[in-house]
Parts: sequence; C-alpha cells; structure tokens
Amino acid sequence: MTLNTFNLPDVGEGLTEAEIVRWQVQPGATVAVNDVIVEIETAKSLVELPSPYAGVVAELLVQEGETVEVGTPIISVSDTPLEDSGTPVENPPAAAHVPGELVTPPPPAPASSDAGAPLVGTGPKADSSRRRPRTGRPSGTAPAQPTTTTAPAPATAHVTDVPSARTPAAASGASRRALAKPPVRKAARDLGIDLADVPATGGSGEVTKQDLMSYQAQRDAEQDHAPSFWGAATRPQDERIERIPVKGVRKATARAMVESAFSAPHVSIFVDVDASRTMEFVKRLKASRDFEGIRVSPLLILAKAVIWAAARNPSVNATWTDQEILVKHFMNLGIAAATPRGLMVPNIKDAQDLSLKELALALNDLASRARAGKTQPAEMQGGTLTVTNIGALGIDTGTPIINPGEVAIVAFGTIKQKPWVLDGEVIPRWITTLGGSFDHRVVDGDLSARFMADVASILEEPALLLD
Repeated sequence: MTLNTFNLPDVGEGLTEAEIVRWQVQPGATVAVNDVIVEIETAKSLVELPSPYAGVVAELLVQEGETVEVGTPIISVSDTPLEDSGTPVENPPAAAHVPGELVTPPPPAPASSDAGAPLVGTGPKADSSRRRPRTGRPSGTAPAQPTTTTAPAPATAHVTDVPSARTPAAASGASRRALAKPPVRKAARDLGIDLADVPATGGSGEVTKQDLMSYQAQRDAEQDHAPSFWGAATRPQDERIERIPVKGVRKATARAMVESAFSAPHVSIFVDVDASRTMEFVKRLKASRDFEGIRVSPLLILAKAVIWAAARNPSVNATWTDQEILVKHFMNLGIAAATPRGLMVPNIKDAQDLSLKELALALNDLASRARAGKTQPAEMQGGTLTVTNIGALGIDTGTPIINPGEVAIVAFGTIKQKPWVLDGEVIPRWITTLGGSFDHRVVDGDLSARFMADVASILEEPALLLD
C-alpha cells in the first residue's frame, strides 16, 4: 500500500496561505483523479481543489476553518482499498466468539469481508454512483443459522468502534451531500439552506421539495421569535461584542485599499449626465432578438463607454512604477462586485475586442460567478481599469479608491428621473452622476476631465459608439 500526501498548492500568483472551507470527502471515501475534494478560500476567491491521486481517503490532515500555508499537507490518499491494509471490521475478535455458535455481523454491514465498499469512514459521496452490496458468500463460508445465531456484545461494540461505511452514524456525521434531485438542490441554494440539515422523507432517503419547504417554514418561525440584534444590557460587556476574524477576501481588500489610498495621490471629479438616451437604447436592446435571453442594463453601456473613452485618453489605462509609466494597449476591465465574502474585482480580459453582445454575456457571467463565489484567482489579476456600480444600491455618487496597480476607477451612480433643463425648458430626464478617482502621478486634472467628459458623452448619446 502506498500513502500519497497532497500538499496545499499555490492556486494563484504569490498565494501564501488559504483557509480550508469545506471538505467534500471524508476518510474512507473513494476518489478518482480530478474529483473535487475540498473548497479553500484564498485572499482572492473560493477555489475547488481536485484530487491528484486515485484511491481511498486515509486521513484529513487539516480541519475545516483552519488557515494553513502553501505546501502544508492537507490530505492523504491510499492507492489501495483499506481492506487490503489489514484493518479488521466485520470479523469480531476471537475472544468474542462463543464455542459452537456462529456469529452474524450486524445487518447494515456487507455480508462478505471482501466486498468492494470502503470499510471505514463514510464511503463514496452521497450523490456518486454506488455498487450494490454483495449478497453472495465467499466460498467455504458456512451459511448462518438464524435459530442458533447470537450477536454477542463484544462484536457489537467492535463494529461501533470501527463504523461500517453504511452505518447511519457515519452517513449523518460525515456525508457532506444529501440525496436530492437537481430542482431541490437549486431551490436549497436559492434559499441558502444546507441540504444536510434537512430531515429527508423520500423513499430512497432523499430530500424532497416538501421536506425543504417544511424546513424553511420552521426556520422562518424560529427567526420570527429570535431575540433582537441588540444584546441585553444585563449581559457582560464582552458577550455583547461580536468578534469577526479578519481573513480571506476581507483581509486582502483591507491591505490593498490602505496601500492604494496612502501610496497613490487620489484626485476625484464628478459629472452629472443626462442618460435618457442610454435608457432608451437599453430598452431597444432588451426587445432585440439578438439580445434575447441576455440580461442588459445601463452598466453595459457604461462599460463600453469606458473602453471607448480610454482609447481616446490612453494614460488612464496604465500602471505607475517608480521608474516608468506602463500604458496598456489592451483593456482588462475590472467590475467591482459586492459578494457575501466581501468586495471582489474580477476583470474581463481584452474587453476592447468584444462586441456589445459579447460584452453583455461577459458581464452576466462575471456577476453570476462572483455571487456564487466561483471567481478564480486568474480572473482577479491583471486588471487595467475598474468600474464600480454603486447605483445598484441607490447611491448617487462616491469617491472610490483606485484598485492597486491601476490609475483610474469610475463610480456609476443610480439613474433616476430629475428635473433637467433642455432647450430652455425644465423637463424630467433620466439623470446619473459619474464619479472618477485618478492617480495624480499619471492622470492630471486635464486628462481626467477629458476622460470623464468622453464617458459622459457616450451615456448621453450611445450612437457615438458606431463612429
């Protein structure tokens, strides 16, 4: 038997540590090469790690919630089934046998000692394919006689100490994925419910939709009667303070923002924009057959406007170093996204080469992956200019901090109807406010003003994109 140890790899440039978020396997589970075994949280994203080995999980070397350095052993995998290693499970110790009697193993255990199922731990994942337990007896084994068979206490205790893969205790404590049909899994994800917490009543032990709805109703009732956020004044002061560890994305974001705010001299400017024609254009795109099934929003037009304006003012798409300014002749457009794990800024590679439809698809994919926590480290690297859509939260404008390694960021405020003077008349128009922050070492006042004016001109007249 060979025991292979898998060390935490560097899944991104310069990764030094990661947190073990969730194990997808447990000791005794059978894994194949490239099966997902664990989810880790790096300073940039949530990453699923595949197994480089095939075999049986021997041991999890790091617990969930622990943060370990790159290169630390996290799991060991045996390349041979555990029964080959001589681990006894089904046969009770010799002292447990009563002379003249045959001992039958407990019903949940396989009937033969050479069955292919793992003998310790949880066995395969709940939703993976399984073999049926063998019912035949090995040659030379006498059949058990129900009338003369007893199950001595020592045998029962032995099986409890080393649980079978099919015992309810092992399945409930270690199996990470409950049985459920895809629609039920999707509904659980939408509701933020872990299926492992839902009591299952399905005929095959699966969680049904009714199970899910009953669990949600019970959870809502508990929340309605839960104590308020404010701690009781009679409790000790320390118990009224919640402590949240600074780690992962939050820690990386804090470090990056401090570095940017205190190393790059920020200058911010703002411009009010009549985006009425952008709203009309978005409405036409939504009705177009070419954009059928594609989510379209004013952010799409802003993204295209930023790309167009940067081509006219190249120095906003650059990086400052102490020796030189690196002007990028490509646009990796960053989109700041608020996720449950904190602020993330994945970017769309070579956005300047995308058509309006391709850019819309890229924005939709970026947003959905960020919300699901599936953004990969490579998608967070190499950004050249960032857009942050604070208008989605109903905010008019703000002074964003430049993403490190870049020299400009544009904040897109909410679009709402306001009185606007047009041709000498005050009429309601769709108005937004753009806020831009720039690294004054590269982008001076004149350049930043021209860039923002160009962005505004596209929002005021999207037809300019056709020039």
